[in-house]
Amino acid sequence: MALRERLRRLVQKPGSVDLAPFRALVEDAGTRESRVRELPDGELTAAASVLREEEDLAELCALGREAARRTLGERPFDVQLVGTLALLSGHVAEMATGEGKTLAGALAAAGHALRGRRVHVMSVNDYLARRDAEWMEPLYAMLGVSVGWVGQSSTPAERRAAYAADVTYAPVSEVGFDLLRDRLATGAADLVLPEPSVALVDEADSVLVDEAMVPLVLAGAADLDAADPQYADLVRRLRPGLHYATDDEARNVQLTSAGSREVERVLGLDLYAPENLGALTAVNVALHAEVLLHRDVDYIVRDGAVKLISESRGRVALLQRWPDGLQAAVEAKEALAASPSGEILDSITVQELIGRYRVRCGMTGTAMAVAGQLTEFYALRIAVVPPNRPCVRDDRPDRLYATAADKEVAIVEEIAAAHAAGRPVLVGTGDVAESERLARRLARAGLDRVVLNAKNDAEEAAIIAEAGAHGAITVSTQMAGRGTDIRLGGSPSAPPGTAPAETGGTDHDRVAQAGGLLVIGTGRYHSSRLDDQLRGRAGRQGDPGGSVFFTSLQDDLVTRYAPDEADPEGRPRGSAGDEGLVTDKGAHWVVGHAQRVAEGVDLELHRNTWRYNHLIGLQRRELLAERDAVLNGGAADRAMASGAAERHAELTKTAGAEAVADAARQIVLFQLDRCWAEHLAYLADLREGIHLRSLGRGLDPLIEFNREAVPAGKRLLGDARKRSVASFEALTASEDGIDLDSAGLKRPSATWTYLVHDNPFGSLDERALRGLINVFKGRRR
Repeated sequence: MALRERLRRLVQKPGSVDLAPFRALVEDAGTRESRVRELPDGELTAAASVLREEEDLAELCALGREAARRTLGERPFDVQLVGTLALLSGHVAEMATGEGKTLAGALAAAGHALRGRRVHVMSVNDYLARRDAEWMEPLYAMLGVSVGWVGQSSTPAERRAAYAADVTYAPVSEVGFDLLRDRLATGAADLVLPEPSVALVDEADSVLVDEAMVPLVLAGAADLDAADPQYADLVRRLRPGLHYATDDEARNVQLTSAGSREVERVLGLDLYAPENLGALTAVNVALHAEVLLHRDVDYIVRDGAVKLISESRGRVALLQRWPDGLQAAVEAKEALAASPSGEILDSITVQELIGRYRVRCGMTGTAMAVAGQLTEFYALRIAVVPPNRPCVRDDRPDRLYATAADKEVAIVEEIAAAHAAGRPVLVGTGDVAESERLARRLARAGLDRVVLNAKNDAEEAAIIAEAGAHGAITVSTQMAGRGTDIRLGGSPSAPPGTAPAETGGTDHDRVAQAGGLLVIGTGRYHSSRLDDQLRGRAGRQGDPGGSVFFTSLQDDLVTRYAPDEADPEGRPRGSAGDEGLVTDKGAHWVVGHAQRVAEGVDLELHRNTWRYNHLIGLQRRELLAERDAVLNGGAADRAMASGAAERHAELTKTAGAEAVADAARQIVLFQLDRCWAEHLAYLADLREGIHLRSLGRGLDPLIEFNREAVPAGKRLLGDARKRSVASFEALTASEDGIDLDSAGLKRPSATWTYLVHDNPFGSLDERALRGLINVFKGRRR
């Protein structure tokens, strides 16, 4: 027995959780299945309610399995129950695509709820939150657990009702926005979000790693000027090489001497004179928007507005925008009306949001590749759950070409051959522009295809559902978080008028005999996880399938992160065949090396950004403790009675104690919020300025940042208190009440929320880490 255990641990993935205890519980649950099947519905619900008093995980699995069979028509596999138990133990469950993560997650959420914990199941978008909540609602009802969901259009009343349920499904962004709005509430009754307990995160690696440092922002209306179109017109006329130059990785751009002279000639001013700093900034931002941000790659224009594209998902990044100056510059570049801009009132990163929960768990198909980051930043471990049926997918070696043109020809030929055999093909591309370029090539070759990218992502569920149909060709941008399985033979639901023989098992068998779904990658992504997510769309639940990636020495990944490994013509160290195919092992190593460099740089950026946000989070925590004491107690009234005793007594005599206490609370809350917004703006300016200074002097920017940010944070509460006393002293009152307007309390006339894409072409953080790339370049096998 000991030998078997050692052998089992030997083949288990290093760093993963031991599944043996979970398997034993599932086996125990199996022995109870016949008894549980005999229970009427009411008795099953009653049996589940007993679990609120005494924990019995095997009984939970048995009851949950039977409840799913009755309400959803699905009997969870043993491995799904293993995933459920991993989630209940506070781990990240790695489960392959098509293995039933949604159901496993619902059973885990019910289990947490039956333990008396309020559960937030966080998804990546509104559609998945609502779909999964409504899909799983009958299961929850039979287990005696209430469920709700929150979406972007939910009203405050609907949000309160949803959060009052035992289990709440919501996009992670909406939970963050509700938290930010609560932090500006001026009355306890206005609060929406309850105290956090359990966060169960779907697509955990995407949310917890790829988007960990994305700031969620609450902004207020402010008088900020839109970008002047003259700057967009000016930089559009500048010539590359002559008037401006970009760095090797196309992450930064700057005017040359000739460019500066041309700009000064057009604008009629000394660009670098202190009084023209605003013009210099406007020119630089417009130049970045023109040269470094590309339509159909970084963003699309839809319905007269700029829509950012999520790099990790290949879809429109809902509610996301660049910092106001850059956002306005891109809108001017595209000759669009300027979107509302405003002052940031508060913000929170996804990582900080998830860190508020006492229990954190998640599920995804690709977690082990970032196991170190999940442990380092969230104290999470990975439970690698095996598939119900062994994966028989044929993952072929990469096909490397000397040039991008040779690669594209080979891709079309590969698609045509698979299509001729009746095999469905899913092609994963890097961005919208590439997906459309490939679609045009396929059309010229006479091949029908469907394109799924940020321009038509509203149709994605229907497109993906049919991607496994006989002979189908689907060209898509990144496949992470699509939330829809690709079934061989296409959707199991036949459209009206379709003969049964044309769908279901017959078509599944025909596609399986042709070899199953073939996944083709048009290049390696910057993260191996994204490669694995694309590859994992084939071979679902033991089906046949295959995958192959086509790469070239001219791919963006190589030219950006390993530019010294190939010459400008894309010729590798080895030779290429007549069709441009490269077989040299050293050349193949270059692509993997570039990907490892990209992953290393991303990790260091994550760490570096976390260090800054950690300090800001500590300062925010201190302010929020003070705000909570004011919002939910009499701290403000006591402070004013102490700091402005004479005025407090006069106002109380005139307007009454209750009115004075309410006025004191509104004043202190306003000044705390005002000081915090100003502090955030100061820290943003400080961070950028610190980098400019430290890069020139060789100083550690984080140390320099802390040197100035820490004292500023210590002054924050004192400043707010002094302002509060001054405002309180300025109050006027009558028998009708207190005139708060006399204290100058002017909150924003409107507020809105969005996510900031604050690293569109390389922040100063990244430029400070440029040397890291050279370190990675120096590493060899």
